[in-house]
Amino acid sequence: MAHKPDEPLTLTVHNMPSFDANSAEMAAKTRRGRWTMLALLLVCIAPVIASYFTYYVIRPEGKRNYGELINPQRPIPALMVTDANGLQKPLTQWKDQWLLISVADGACDAACQQHLYWQRQLRETLGKEKERLDWVWLRTGTTLPNPETQAATAKAEVLAVDATALAQWLQPAPGQRLEDHLYLVDPIGNWMMRFPAKPDLKQVKRDVERLLRASSFWDQPGRLPQAVSKELP
Repeated sequence: MAHKPDEPLTLTVHNMPSFDANSAEMAAKTRRGRWTMLALLLVCIAPVIASYFTYYVIRPEGKRNYGELINPQRPIPALMVTDANGLQKPLTQWKDQWLLISVADGACDAACQQHLYWQRQLRETLGKEKERLDWVWLRTGTTLPNPETQAATAKAEVLAVDATALAQWLQPAPGQRLEDHLYLVDPIGNWMMRFPAKPDLKQVKRDVERLLRASSFWDQPGRLPQAVSKELP
């Protein structure tokens, strides 16, 4: 059998893929799409991150906090209220700001007057940060405030609300009435703190200032545009 002569080893070189303008544009679109998806994901989870940060990272240890932290969180319910102009609105419209809330009948007795004074004073002492905190009076009953009280609460959010429905959301400490406390709601819309009856205003302010500082990186003054209100007949 004849032996074939050895042949030299040959290599075949294939053309490398070329990246033309269309390929580069598609790659750029893919990268942009991924960044867009990441941005949307961050926007969606930002409230969750902020909530966990507020409740678990800045949560004071032991009894450093004066107010009682509410756990689990209790979001603002789909409850209709009536503002000072007679407009009916959902209470959820007051989200996106810190809310310092008092509750009292429209007749507003001495305790009610004291709470309204404390709310006003605390907000004013926050300086430039006061624009991040709304002073809210949830007014129960059918009695309208007298002219002096109306004048004194001109800078407050005075909202008429059904007391029974409100009691499904805010709750007093054992042995106290709903009207005995000041309540704090975060910008996400969660009731997160209840201050003691007959509170020490300096300690209330300390808690509020701590929360405002800790949330300053994600919370800004003002709200997003709301739906058009419906006027009562």
